[in-house]
Amino acid sequence: MEKIILSADIGGSHITAALIDLEKKQEVKDSWSRSKLDSQASAADIIEAWAQTLENSCKGYDMTSLKVNIAMPGPMNYGKGISKIKDQGKYEALYNLNIKALLANRLGIKPSAIHFINDAACFLRGEVFSGSLEGYDHAIGLTLGTGLGTSYLVNGKAVDSGLWCMPFLKGIAEDYISTRWFINRFAELSGITIKDVKDLIDNHAGTPHFNAVFSEFSLNLANFIHKFIRKKMPLAVVLGGNIAHADAHFIENTRRHLATLMGYSLPIKKSVLGEKAALLGAGSAN
Repeated sequence: MEKIILSADIGGSHITAALIDLEKKQEVKDSWSRSKLDSQASAADIIEAWAQTLENSCKGYDMTSLKVNIAMPGPMNYGKGISKIKDQGKYEALYNLNIKALLANRLGIKPSAIHFINDAACFLRGEVFSGSLEGYDHAIGLTLGTGLGTSYLVNGKAVDSGLWCMPFLKGIAEDYISTRWFINRFAELSGITIKDVKDLIDNHAGTPHFNAVFSEFSLNLANFIHKFIRKKMPLAVVLGGNIAHADAHFIENTRRHLATLMGYSLPIKKSVLGEKAALLGAGSAN
């Protein structure tokens, strides 16, 4: 008998949802639903947007019979479903609210059917479940984007490691491994303000400042991975998030720097599932 889970991935500007077939390790056909979000909206409007997207994925299925697993950024009390996100420019209206109870009430289901799980851990779990790290039982995952997500997997259990705020260089890790670092560093070198890494690639690829920024980033990333490895001793690393799409400009240098630091090579893989990783990871969580 097939086992179907309703899964969702909530980001700072979107929610994606799908029904996940755990036996086939893939989303159910025509259940994919994605909506843009205003993370500065009221709590009621945010919950409504989440609910509508989840309902769109459930057509043909009785939601009251489904388990709902949601990949959600922290900080958060995941067990109780209480958001602790504050001063991050997103979801301020949800701070200290029991979003599990609010969402369950809107959907007409029991709060016990909803499970919030750290999004970084879901990403890694998804890549191990059916992605680039399938078959590994000891690995680390990094999501590189507006923020830095860090997770590790031991004996099949993926957990958030919270190393985004680890002391690093002259600040914390996220100061040097995130979209804002690219924006700030490129502006320092060139005097030009970019929107994001995609803008940097589309409009400045091949320029001296472009090359300098990616060269520096690859060294920063290698140094951070080395520190992470020394804490967790994984067998492989997987990279996801928007910055991972620029892997052609930094991943080989990162591998080279890391080999020099460690004296041996460790597999560093790019996500093959993309944004499906967190959905599959959330869906496959116990």
